[in-house]
Amino acid sequence: MDLFDDIRPYNNEEATDAMLRLVQNKNFLNLLISKKLSINNSPLTYCYYYFSRLFVRYKLTKLLSNIESIEDFQEEISKRLQYSLDKTTDGYEFVGLDNLKANCSYLFLSNHRDIALDPALVNLGMRQAKRDTVRIAIGDNLLSRQYAIDLMRINKSFIVKRSFENRRQKLEFLKRLSSYIQQSLTVDKSSVWIAQAEGRAKNGKDLTDTALLKMLSLAKAKGEQFSEFIQKLNVIPVAISYEYDPCIRQKVDEIHAKRIGLDYKKSKFEDLDSIVKGFLDYKGRVKVTFGHMISQNSYSVEDLAKEVDKQIHNNYCLFPSNIIAWALSNPDEQKVIDKLKKLWPRENWNYSEEKFLVHLQDFSDDLREIAVGIYAEPVTSRLMYK
Repeated sequence: MDLFDDIRPYNNEEATDAMLRLVQNKNFLNLLISKKLSINNSPLTYCYYYFSRLFVRYKLTKLLSNIESIEDFQEEISKRLQYSLDKTTDGYEFVGLDNLKANCSYLFLSNHRDIALDPALVNLGMRQAKRDTVRIAIGDNLLSRQYAIDLMRINKSFIVKRSFENRRQKLEFLKRLSSYIQQSLTVDKSSVWIAQAEGRAKNGKDLTDTALLKMLSLAKAKGEQFSEFIQKLNVIPVAISYEYDPCIRQKVDEIHAKRIGLDYKKSKFEDLDSIVKGFLDYKGRVKVTFGHMISQNSYSVEDLAKEVDKQIHNNYCLFPSNIIAWALSNPDEQKVIDKLKKLWPRENWNYSEEKFLVHLQDFSDDLREIAVGIYAEPVTSRLMYK
């Protein structure tokens, strides 16, 4: 058994077996039919699911019959993602891909706003640049079912385990994870995507967790300096910007619950709902900016975190929604507001403000304040550097 067999992505042979399992997985088929309803004792419901499963299984079998490799699978995913983006955005663009060198692997440290769409967009950019797709770090909290494990590992995801009986087990796993990421980059020559911190930045604050950077360095040789090791990983910060967040309601509800002292518990299908919303709901304009490789050789963990944050904050696209939200929170800063609006000289600001307010119209006053703060945060982060 290979040291990384339980966490690495599937190879082509394993992916083929996994796709066959998906077609036969009753829970997965039920999920595709309806993620909300469950089979009960009603004969009508039973018949509905039974015949729907037959139809979905037939369609999936037909689709997968033309897929013989992970590359084929990701090509199909890419086509469907582009179709979805064409329907659910007002345009999307990639910036900085021309900075990537041929035949070079990179560690993309990205801000994290959407569970599945963030790495999917990075992969779409890589494909458009005629480069290999990335290996994706994903927490095992999203992989409670075998079909979820199969789907993610077919799509070149590797598993980040988060539940351990003791600190020793956790440290041993983190060392192994660090070694896997290093092997991916330096031996396998495969680029890697990992979020700059665990979980999505629900409050809009994109900040790098120094614990993540320390984890990356656990695989360094004895006596090797942190800065020397990090240079081998070819770290590139990536800023992913959405004009409108399809999951704003869930994020606001969670922040509000914690603010008033409640123990927020996710619903059974909340993560799934978030993934579906991210792909299928309206996002406005979208921009993915690949920064510059961090090449200085004097970084401590803290210095590296600051540099990653600086690139992400400065490369994050301040959409009109962000600027309007910041203006609502800072009505006395008219000079700054006017300067920010110059970033969009052709924007119809009256229309954009009305659109933003409609976006928040279903929120009560206290929830609306939280939502405005989330959208305003990227502006606040950018202004720190001015």
